[in-house]
Amino acid sequence: MAWSGPGPPRYRRQELLFALLGTAAFVADLGADLWLAASYARAGQRLWAALVLLLLGLSSLAVQGFSWAWYRADPADLEPDLPRGGCLAALHLLQLGYLYRCFRALRVGWRVCREENAPEEERGLAVFLSHDISMLRLFETFLESTPQLTLVLTIILHTNKAEPFQGLGICTASLCVAWSLLDYHQSLRSFLVDKHTLGPLSSAIYFLWNFFLVCPRILAVALFATIFPCYVALHFLAVWAAMLLWAWLQGTTFMECPRREWLYRATVAVILYFCWFNVAEGQTLYRSVIYHGFILVDSVLLAGSSLWYSAPLRERSYLLPVLSTALLCYVLGLLLRLAYYQWFHPSLQAQRREACDEVDAAEGLAEDASGFRAGPAPACVNRRMYHLAQKHFSVSLQARQNWGNGVMENTPV
Repeated sequence: MAWSGPGPPRYRRQELLFALLGTAAFVADLGADLWLAASYARAGQRLWAALVLLLLGLSSLAVQGFSWAWYRADPADLEPDLPRGGCLAALHLLQLGYLYRCFRALRVGWRVCREENAPEEERGLAVFLSHDISMLRLFETFLESTPQLTLVLTIILHTNKAEPFQGLGICTASLCVAWSLLDYHQSLRSFLVDKHTLGPLSSAIYFLWNFFLVCPRILAVALFATIFPCYVALHFLAVWAAMLLWAWLQGTTFMECPRREWLYRATVAVILYFCWFNVAEGQTLYRSVIYHGFILVDSVLLAGSSLWYSAPLRERSYLLPVLSTALLCYVLGLLLRLAYYQWFHPSLQAQRREACDEVDAAEGLAEDASGFRAGPAPACVNRRMYHLAQKHFSVSLQARQNWGNGVMENTPV
């Protein structure tokens, strides 16, 4: 599977705008986290303040580790103007590596969008940087934003009251989690031919199903943490270890170094604690069914045990309606996911267009179902994301035929 056309995907003003908004959101989120920790400390809740800072620190260390490893693995001539010597290492030690990537992507993207005839290498570098940032944003979201969202919900349930800024933070953080998944998925799909890109309706459904699946999971964990604060860490470690084993058994090969691959698997295990994340090639229907069945049972047990041992329901009369709504949201999320792969998947829409154009059936089935761009990949293509996209979107001929018959046999990512 290879790349088509003379160069990498186009870098448009839309990508530059998203990069600017993503950078602004990261800086705002960082400031909000520090302000939140300071507010808890001033209120005498030093444990909550320490937990906020701990989640922020661990997430930053992991993201900087990925960023530094990728800089070390990239060809030296890819970015000749990078700071050399100990300057780049110092930026990562100061936890500024990710922010440096964001500002660098904005600068390169601005040059590309300003010049109509920008060099191909410049356009390729802009896309390259945006792909790495998309992956790092996903890691940062599930290592820091999602656990902190769980913590805020736990504090609200514990105190039985919610401040306006907490409610606003919960809404924005929940939307950001689903958005990071959509952004990551769109980044992977940029390696496919144009007819397989995600349209507005497909993007909306993809966003909504992730939103409806992640939020109930976070609520169940937060409720369990409210009633059993000492056991939630044990629960997380047990499920995380199981998901780490799951990732290892599927033989992930994202990082260049085998030792660093364990950092990727550990991060993937955290993501899997909250939501589905495909890490291996091949048909994923049965793996997805097993995963969602496990998470649904686990979440029901967390919420059910919390209700059983909590204070009388008259003191928390909102719990039953909230949990009932959360269960309905989870079921709705599963139904939206089924609908997406049954009717709104870009490959299905491309097949319908091919059928309308009376494309020869044998020839259509013979080409790769993933629709990868043909031709050798240019050096500026982000090979980490490209190989990951190959794993996520590589499907068998039988799966393509099943898709044509309206049967969901593959659910990439």
